Amino acid sequence: MSEYTKILLEEDEMPTQWYNVVADLPAPPPPQLHPGTLQPATAEDFAALFPKALIEQEMSTQRYIDIPGEVLDVYRLWRPSPLFRARRLEKLLDTPAKIFYKYEGVSPAGSHKPNTAVPQVYYNMLEGVKKLTTETGAGQWGSSLAFACAQFGLECEIWQVAASYRAKPHRRTMMEIWGGKVHPSPSDITEFGRSLLAKDPNHPGSLGIAISEAVSEAVTSDEVRYALGSVLNHVLLHQTIIGEEALLQLAKVGETPDVLVGCTGGGSNFGGLAFPFLREKLAGNMNPVIRCVEPTACPTLTKGQYRYDFGDTAGLTPLMKMHTLGHSFIPEPIHAGGLRYHGMAPLVSHVYDLGLVEAIAIPQLECFAGAVQFARTEGIVPAPEPTHAIAAAVREALICKETGEEKVILTALCGHGHLDLASYDQFMRGEMQDLELSDEAIAEAMKDVPVLA
Repeated sequence: MSEYTKILLEEDEMPTQWYNVVADLPAPPPPQLHPGTLQPATAEDFAALFPKALIEQEMSTQRYIDIPGEVLDVYRLWRPSPLFRARRLEKLLDTPAKIFYKYEGVSPAGSHKPNTAVPQVYYNMLEGVKKLTTETGAGQWGSSLAFACAQFGLECEIWQVAASYRAKPHRRTMMEIWGGKVHPSPSDITEFGRSLLAKDPNHPGSLGIAISEAVSEAVTSDEVRYALGSVLNHVLLHQTIIGEEALLQLAKVGETPDVLVGCTGGGSNFGGLAFPFLREKLAGNMNPVIRCVEPTACPTLTKGQYRYDFGDTAGLTPLMKMHTLGHSFIPEPIHAGGLRYHGMAPLVSHVYDLGLVEAIAIPQLECFAGAVQFARTEGIVPAPEPTHAIAAAVREALICKETGEEKVILTALCGHGHLDLASYDQFMRGEMQDLELSDEAIAEAMKDVPVLA
């Protein structure tokens, strides 16, 4: 067996800068708009939610941004993360393809989310913020922010989508261990939450609703701010340490990807892996096919419209141009709870609109079947979210088996599924069902999307 089944970087090889893809795009992304004036949002418009440093990063066109030393010190608890070649999965599939996966489940929270939680908390701490509010779907982001707040001494209050809150109680326990205060969303804490519960006491919730609740609480005090785990430019910026490390690791063994696949919900995992490779593609140094993979139950890129829409259900956030299913969209309670957001990150939407990346949607059963193959060969039980990328990698590897092509396939295994075993239990018992979002449901949710002149 070759020496590069597991490819590691030394601690002193860890990248010390994040990469901002905006600097290299052939066209600038559309600006965010103030919800009242519909004019491009200014730094002042974000001041009630984010610290100055994050606002600057959100609007930056600078190619590289230095990672603060205090952030690097926390990163070193788990970074650099390993890159594996999935040799046993390749053997099972009988494919000539080489499958590589960047494993982000080694973080304390078990996912890629601390890559942005740590700097977000750090910058808030510098400005004297005492508490952060946030939303979470499956729970990876909420637990990551609670972990990061514990590192820098901030309070953390979290609204978790009710369907996930009920289905994944141990995620809530993890948040609470790190000091987080967790509410199901919709909750009776906020006026908006109470209004929804009055109509439906068993409301399943959505990320858009949870964002509305967290934002409404964040603006009540100068010592409270809001943190978002995906979608925004600065979040994707922080995640690019994934792709930067992967580039260095593949270079160590003389490989470049022919196909890069990443699961896409809000876009941070995908952008974190893909954007450094997109930079190299735009520079002519490599030419991978870069493919977003999303659930058929929440097909934002493949069925959503590229429109200006709110990031939350109540319409409190700036308008962002993104592929959206409509901010009032209530997703089915699928097991990949982190891939149920109504919109796609504006930067991912923009590069998709420019034709620089592709997108496909895959149903749950195929994803979990691929995940079981992966677990039985590679040993890691994946979180439900990256099962979509695994399924796409398996599809590509089987095409290589038919054609005889020796492609290099790269993906990011963005988290482990140790707290998602109820989902696997349903799959193993044959109780899981495929869900596909209908055109009628999309049309209904799109009725509430603003129509701009």
